[in-house]
Amino acid sequence: MLHGREPEISAIDRLLAEVRAGSSGALVVRGEPGIGKTALLEYAAEHGGDLQIMRSVGVRSESDLAFAGLHLLIRPVLDRIAALPEPQRQALEGAFGLADARGADRLLVGLGVLSLLAEAAEDGPVLCLVDDAHWLDRSSLDALTFAARRLGAESVALIMATRGDHMPGLPEIRLRGLSAAAAAAVLEDAALTTPALRYRVLAEAQGNPLALIELPAALSGDASPSRPGGLPLTSRLRAAFAGQVDHLPEATQTLLLVAAMTDRLGEVLAAGERFGFGAEALLPAEKAGLVAVDDRAVTFRHPLIREAVYQRAPVGLRLAVHAALADVLSGDHNADRRAWHRAAAAVGPNEETAAELERTALRAADRRGYAAAAAAYERAAALTDDAGARGRRLALAAEAATEAGELDRAGALAGEAAEHLTDPLLKARLLHVRSTADFWRGRYGEAHRLVLSAADLVREIAPAQAVRMLTQAFHTGWYVGEPELKDVARRLSRIPIPTGDPMGAVARVQAGAFARLVDGTAAGLPPLGEAVADARALLTSDHPREQVLLAGAPLVIGADVHTLEITTRLAEECRARGRIGILPTVLFFLAEAELFHEGRHHDALTTVSSALRIAEDTGQHQWVIQLKSVLAYLAALAGDEEGCRRLCDEAVGGAVVPMQGALWVDWARGVLDLGCGRVEAALTRLEALAQGPGWYHISAMRCVPDLVEAAVRHGEPARARPAFARYERWALLSEQPLPQALADRCRALLGAEDEVEDRYLAALSHRGQPFEHARTSLLYGEWLRRSRRKAAAGGHLREALETFERLGARPWADRARAELEATGTRAPKLRARGILADLTPQELQIVRLAAQGLSNKDIAAQLILSPRTVGYHLYKAYPKLGVASRAELAALDLSDPA
Repeated sequence: MLHGREPEISAIDRLLAEVRAGSSGALVVRGEPGIGKTALLEYAAEHGGDLQIMRSVGVRSESDLAFAGLHLLIRPVLDRIAALPEPQRQALEGAFGLADARGADRLLVGLGVLSLLAEAAEDGPVLCLVDDAHWLDRSSLDALTFAARRLGAESVALIMATRGDHMPGLPEIRLRGLSAAAAAAVLEDAALTTPALRYRVLAEAQGNPLALIELPAALSGDASPSRPGGLPLTSRLRAAFAGQVDHLPEATQTLLLVAAMTDRLGEVLAAGERFGFGAEALLPAEKAGLVAVDDRAVTFRHPLIREAVYQRAPVGLRLAVHAALADVLSGDHNADRRAWHRAAAAVGPNEETAAELERTALRAADRRGYAAAAAAYERAAALTDDAGARGRRLALAAEAATEAGELDRAGALAGEAAEHLTDPLLKARLLHVRSTADFWRGRYGEAHRLVLSAADLVREIAPAQAVRMLTQAFHTGWYVGEPELKDVARRLSRIPIPTGDPMGAVARVQAGAFARLVDGTAAGLPPLGEAVADARALLTSDHPREQVLLAGAPLVIGADVHTLEITTRLAEECRARGRIGILPTVLFFLAEAELFHEGRHHDALTTVSSALRIAEDTGQHQWVIQLKSVLAYLAALAGDEEGCRRLCDEAVGGAVVPMQGALWVDWARGVLDLGCGRVEAALTRLEALAQGPGWYHISAMRCVPDLVEAAVRHGEPARARPAFARYERWALLSEQPLPQALADRCRALLGAEDEVEDRYLAALSHRGQPFEHARTSLLYGEWLRRSRRKAAAGGHLREALETFERLGARPWADRARAELEATGTRAPKLRARGILADLTPQELQIVRLAAQGLSNKDIAAQLILSPRTVGYHLYKAYPKLGVASRAELAALDLSDPA
């Protein structure tokens, strides 16, 4: 019986009931050793007996083996892997060493796990139980966390027990010590000889259930019951278990040490034979209740027993057991475990073992197990005597740690490696690692300095590498300042870029875009569209990161059409190939292009919402901040003041450094104020944004038309003129009609009275972006009404009103309605809500794909969901659309109302 855990039991009961009803969910059980995590998992297993139960447990000795814990969990359903979409199947097979995984996105493994669990749930609800998740290898933990965050309507429950703060953002139970009454109830069955001993156990156990069970026996022989325990509770529990082991025969203790390193019975017995001990030596441990033995495994009653056995063993015996296990682990499938045991048995430099570990690291990296690769490279370096080889392995460890997102570890490894390296190429790679780590910590200036130093090191001997590093320097310089951007462009111009080099072509586009932006001239530069076309011709589907760099560059100069074309295709490609990791970046650029180039507010909202879910599920914090900032801007356009403020606060509050998302937030707040008629507040915000040190940023440059309107409406047009002068040059160099049309609108607002109408008419000649066209119509209509040309004003104001209502831009619609009525014309009734208005962004994505004839499985693969979750969203969307089946969707107009 579980005493004092009624709230926790209720939470598990609710989750099991939801899964039986067709829903899904995850639960993390956190707490110190012995606090009752395993007992709650056993409760779930007992009360979920009607479910399909799958189990795994983290083991310290396998924490550096990529995907070891995940394989243990899903091994019972691997026979269903053929039913998965091809990229997911390949990713899972690659993770488990069953196929080549090179080129696969490491996050795709998590999606494959989700799909595999959903497949298993076709035979009935599934309950996954993972104990000691803190000992799982990083790759397994990442995959399970990703799957847990995407659970929807699969009839899958995932409960994980852990000591640490892994898996943030998932529902959790944090176990505390039992209450005094519950602790006393646990002690009722203990053989305590005196009241004093009872009080001592209660005091020292601090409500820890395992301590309440184990300490009575450990303390019963203590002649000083009043003496408090001098060690931390976990250490006293280990000591209590060690005391139980100390009384066992030597042979039993040796086999228990082997079992602490591997739970596979065959391996335990094979290694035991090296010491002359057979299976009978395990019997005393079984009788003592320390382990349970079946025909496959040796299972410790509690993880602390395993830890106690390992820690109490003499070092010499540990080394001998590791060596014995390395000897018995034969075959290619055991190569990685064998290498780690040999490494654990080594007491000094050993090049043969180091080389074997390096091969392990390569295999882990090929399977996208970067944390495991970093650990193997690092241990290989420790076993390496030659300084140069040691530095090279440390450098590889630093690069792998960076790929794994372990920035502190990467920085430390890079610093250690630098002491041993003389090769400039390796030195440059290390500087690049340190730059990446500094950038994601928000140390932009230092990141920029390091990547420039890396480029300088290889400029003469490896110009292609230098070009790659300088393209990265554009990114770091973007957050440092205008002089830094000019410096990068200047450095890049000094390096000969071979014709036909894809990265060089991308660099030319970046350099051209930034030169137009910060120098205000296109002298000597080819047309931007031509440069983009040349780069696209060289890039293939094997260059996704280069395509992302290419997609972002045109945005800085307002050539959004190129970004739209590139990201539309790239997003489809990433979904088809399962490139989940870069999707938030791709979708961010796509949403900007949908918003800026075509004014498709609803599509942009859908795209950003999708990107945000992926960024949150994959732990890409920097993109979470940026995407929430764009959502805040869209909320401002819609007049959702509460939503806008909330998203702004979340973006600014969640940023590691002030720059992250701050400029978009400033724009969102300024546009909200402008739309709501708070012109002075809008002017103050937008002026600071457009004329601040980050004037070249996307939001800072594109807010200038808003700034001009705010300044004119407030009666201080001069405050917008400096920013507009720069915007005029930018619009001309963009080679695009929309920025030039917006520049004409600004000239109408700022120019002499005899120029106003011509400027408005010039601006209105571009109709490609409905929201901006409607804003120009509104301003022109207001000017016509003030000029007493009410009849002419009415047509423009009516057109603006219709567009604003169609787009859901409420503040602007209210203003157009008021202006129209001021002409003496009755405004039309409020436009009826479109059929898409009640759909969530995710529902809209799903019904659009379903209307194209895609199956639930195909849609799931594209949207990184399970097929059951897709079906659930379709079921919710049908009534909102007034349809009853998939066939009726094709007849609906599901396009953006823009």
